[in-house]
Amino acid sequence: MQNLILRFYVPKSVRVSTVSRLLSSHLLAAISVGMAVIVAMSFESVIKHTATLFLCSVVLSSWYGGLWAGISAALMSVIALDYWFLPPLYALGINLEEAPDVIAFVTAAFFVSWLNEHQNRTKASLRLARDELDMKVRERTYELKRANDRLQSEIAERRAAEEKLIQARIETARIARLITMDKLAASIAHELNQPLGSIVVSADACSHWLDLKPPNLNEVRQAVEAIIRDGTRASSVVTRFRDLLRLGKRLRERLDINDVIREVIALVDGELRRSNVFIQSEMTGSLPLLYVDRVLLHQVILNLVMNAMEAMLAVDNRARVLRIQTQEQHSNNVLICIQDSGVGIEPQNVNRIFEAFYTTKTEGIGMGLTISRSIIEAHGGRLWAVTSEMPGCTFCFTLPVDGKGKV
Repeated sequence: MQNLILRFYVPKSVRVSTVSRLLSSHLLAAISVGMAVIVAMSFESVIKHTATLFLCSVVLSSWYGGLWAGISAALMSVIALDYWFLPPLYALGINLEEAPDVIAFVTAAFFVSWLNEHQNRTKASLRLARDELDMKVRERTYELKRANDRLQSEIAERRAAEEKLIQARIETARIARLITMDKLAASIAHELNQPLGSIVVSADACSHWLDLKPPNLNEVRQAVEAIIRDGTRASSVVTRFRDLLRLGKRLRERLDINDVIREVIALVDGELRRSNVFIQSEMTGSLPLLYVDRVLLHQVILNLVMNAMEAMLAVDNRARVLRIQTQEQHSNNVLICIQDSGVGIEPQNVNRIFEAFYTTKTEGIGMGLTISRSIIEAHGGRLWAVTSEMPGCTFCFTLPVDGKGKV
């Protein structure tokens, strides 16, 4: 029955391997015991303790062949000792006087065989554990290498995406300025038309005073001064709009924020007059100079002023007032507030108006306030909206006096 179980449930290769190993171990035991017999008989007169040689054969057999080889060598050694070296010689049979020594020999042989087998198993277990550990280390190292490669690839992709995002923001900011300039085309024409008209009038007057006999040189001089003054004014208008549309590396400089606000007001003065918007400025004098980008701050203030002006176009039952305030705060910041008397903003939309592509205007793209907030935050400041029970809305932003920022 046991043979049938082995036949059906134990693979043939395993059975063959087990049988060959058993035969090899028994053959090793037989050879070692045979060598012990030959040596003992050859040097019988010299060797006093013959059992020691056979114990060595048991140790050798169990060390290389395992437990069963040691047991086989022990049994063969007992037979060899009894037949060749214990009286009566050349006969099997153990005297009572020799029985304790034989029992001690067999016990020692079995113990040594078991000890060698246990040691071999321990070594095999340690070797297997070492191989498994080495395999796990290799697998873990390979996994870590793959994870590191993926991480490096993700870092490279993220850097490329960040660079593209920066370029997209720069281009979007420029597009937003162009859209703002489209709304200010009429204001540009008005701002240039007035000084150019004055230049024509002054030039005509100059020609008239020169035609007199004698020429009125004093009036001519005043007309020429007026031409120079109006030409300079027209040139400054063109320069401001050209700087606002400029694309390139931004430069920071120490500026008075009040001067920047006045430049923007001068830029939109014609549009404010046509829209019947009155300016109330409450700008604190002697403010500390700020380390800022003039063109980018032009864009922020211009966007807030244009938004405030558009918010008041639908108002016809009260005065359209645009209030601009500046003051220094104790937190080493300068606060700028732009308040209108327009239709205001719904409280639930106060935070959403700074989201990209969110707009309450029919022709807006929803990027003006988003870009403005990014510019202010890049300068180390903060931009927010304030609503109250009073008509209109207030936009405030701060700029640090120490000029910390990323732009």
